[in-house]
Amino acid sequence: MIVAKILVFNNDTDRMEIYYRGEAEPMPYNTNGTLRVREFRGSSKSNILWTTKRTMQSWNSQRYIYGGPIPVGFAFKRPYEGRSPVIKVNTMQEWLLM
Repeated sequence: MIVAKILVFNNDTDRMEIYYRGEAEPMPYNTNGTLRVREFRGSSKSNILWTTKRTMQSWNSQRYIYGGPIPVGFAFKRPYEGRSPVIKVNTMQEWLLM
């Protein structure tokens, strides 16, 4: 089983939190298991992932409003991991970062 080290910046405490989760487990601060580590990682080969608590809370609210599964795709992928050098706006990522 692949275990990912997940760094989450908690905006409420101004501290970094560390979690260790398997591919099939939900991301920290994720409600109802709607975003698994596997989906968040995408095709990245890295075992260290990072996000913020607010991003996960935004995901929860947008997922609730959308009412169905949201394909993640390239939303969380690092630029050097196969993304086009041209900056493309990802609507889901925009929503998550608002």
